[in-house]
Amino acid sequence: MNKEVDISKLTFEQLKKIRAYLKKMIEVGGSDLHIKANAVIRARINGNIVQFSGGILSKEDALTFAKELLKGRFGEFVENKELDLVYPYDENNRFRVNIFFQMDGVSAVFRVIPVKIPSFDQLHLPDIIKTFTQKERGLVLVTGVTGSGKSTTLAALINEINVTKKKHIITIEDPIEFVHKDRGCIINQRSVGQDTKSFGNALRAALREDPDIILVGEMRDKETINLALHAADTGHLVFSTLHTIDAKETINRIIAQFPTDEQNRVRLSVAGVIQGIISQRLVPTVDGGRRAAMEILVRTPRIEKLIMENRDYEIRDAIEAGKEHYHSQSFDQSILDLYNDGVISKEQAMKNATSASDLELKMSGLTNGQAGEGSSDKAPQISEDDADIFALK
Repeated sequence: MNKEVDISKLTFEQLKKIRAYLKKMIEVGGSDLHIKANAVIRARINGNIVQFSGGILSKEDALTFAKELLKGRFGEFVENKELDLVYPYDENNRFRVNIFFQMDGVSAVFRVIPVKIPSFDQLHLPDIIKTFTQKERGLVLVTGVTGSGKSTTLAALINEINVTKKKHIITIEDPIEFVHKDRGCIINQRSVGQDTKSFGNALRAALREDPDIILVGEMRDKETINLALHAADTGHLVFSTLHTIDAKETINRIIAQFPTDEQNRVRLSVAGVIQGIISQRLVPTVDGGRRAAMEILVRTPRIEKLIMENRDYEIRDAIEAGKEHYHSQSFDQSILDLYNDGVISKEQAMKNATSASDLELKMSGLTNGQAGEGSSDKAPQISEDDADIFALK
């Protein structure tokens, strides 16, 4: 396949067609546009995949679309077989794009990135989350499956700092999604691949750039985790994400990245720097939107001790026990609150619960709100919703 693209010979007809589908998706409030060679165009709307086009996109047209979209980066795409980028549709709409090869040719997914950063109130974030922006040092993690709204929550946290404090913020992202303008803070946003070679390189450099707050788009590997822990331990406030389902798994995932002989050191480091873990799932609401159910771990002496002593299996009970005093909450407590407030149905509450049997008892008022003896540690059922934006309803 010829990697070179003669831009003068491109008509951009295929890109114009895709832009029309992007426009349609924006109008109906969709979250993702799916383009696949030898298939119809589809979009995700309110969590469901729906057909957008009547005709098939041929293998040849899909390849031409890739050339028109990527232009000078087409050679990089052919070499790496996939590519991440941000596509600015217009001044009010941007998309995070992953384009890749599959057995029938080229496919791409465009995900909406809101230009306007949603507020805490619009996202219905619990008040305790705002307190994480007031910490001077430590590590705050936002976790969840792909499409659970991690980027949106992080953007709201950074925006809160930007409008209330005078700090230097460095973000390291792949790619940059939400664009922050300097308000009270200086914000330097760096894109991996474009502005820096890797998360590790950018993190090492950040420590010499006089930062107060560092946002690491994702703690992907041992090197990044080690550097993030070091930054948090040396007086910086670090925000990052992990693809984990709850606080217990998050701590285990971090520690498991290291060899056995280093794990005790890392465990002590995590216990010493962790300020909070926000784990979230998007749950369909009764009015057709979505709302984030959140498990929130808040640093307490008991939490620190449990992490240090490798008693991670007790973390969920400690989170639930701290709800009234520390405003921490488990997923099931969050889901129960959403159900009691009439935001979600009982069916969705049970579907997304960590322990459906315990939640049903709580709904019936047969427990005091704490996890029962039969609490299950099995993996929760994850909502099929795959949008990176909360329903602002």
